[in-house]
Amino acid sequence: MNSFSARLSLFSLAIAVQACGITLVVKSALGTSPISTLPYVLNLVVPLTFGQATFAINMVFIFLQALMLKGRVPLRIWAQIPVTVVFSFFLDMFMQLFSRLTPQSYPAHLAVLASGMLLLAFGVALQGKARFIKLAGDGIVYVASQVFSKPFGPLKTILDCSLVASSCILSLAALGTIEGVREGTLLSALLTGVLVQFFLKVLRYVPEESGENEGREA
Repeated sequence: MNSFSARLSLFSLAIAVQACGITLVVKSALGTSPISTLPYVLNLVVPLTFGQATFAINMVFIFLQALMLKGRVPLRIWAQIPVTVVFSFFLDMFMQLFSRLTPQSYPAHLAVLASGMLLLAFGVALQGKARFIKLAGDGIVYVASQVFSKPFGPLKTILDCSLVASSCILSLAALGTIEGVREGTLLSALLTGVLVQFFLKVLRYVPEESGENEGREA
C-alpha cells in the first residue's frame, strides 16, 4: 500500500475502529485498557470528557518525546498532535453513541468487553498495515527505546504499569475508590497483543523493520 491517500484512509479507519473498541471496553464496566486508565479516571475527577482527557494525556506524551529528543523533533512526532485530535473526537463520538449501553448481567458485560477487545486489536492491526503515524502512546515508547537503547517490550510494560498505578492513586485520592481498573484491564493487557498478531496475519502484514509492530495503542 504505497499511495499516500490510501494509507491515510486506512489509518483514519484504524483509529476510528480503535476508538470504538476502547469505548466498548469502557462500557463493559469491567475496567478499561491499561493506556486508557488514567484518561478514564481523569474524566471522572475533572470536568473533561473521556476524549478530552485522552487528548491531554497524549499531549504530555508528545511533550516528553520532545524532551527526550532535546528539541530535535521530527515531523512524524508533531503529526501526532492532529492525529490525537481526531482520535479524541472519535472517542467522544462513540461514548455518546453508546451512552445507553448498560449491560445488565455478567455474561453481557463480558460480551461487550470481548467485542471491544476484538475491535481494538483489529484497529491496531489496521494501523500497522497503513504504515502511517504512530499514536502518542506508542510513539513515546519508541522514542524512549531509541534514546535509551532499551527494548520496546519492557518499556511498554513499564508505561502501562505506571499509568495503571497512577490511575489507582488518583482514583483513591479523589474518589475514595478504584475506578477503571478491573478484570477487563488485565484481560486487555494479556490478550490484546495476541489478537493484534492474529489480525496482522489475516491482513498478511509484513513488517518493514524489526520490532515495528511490537507496540499497540490499547
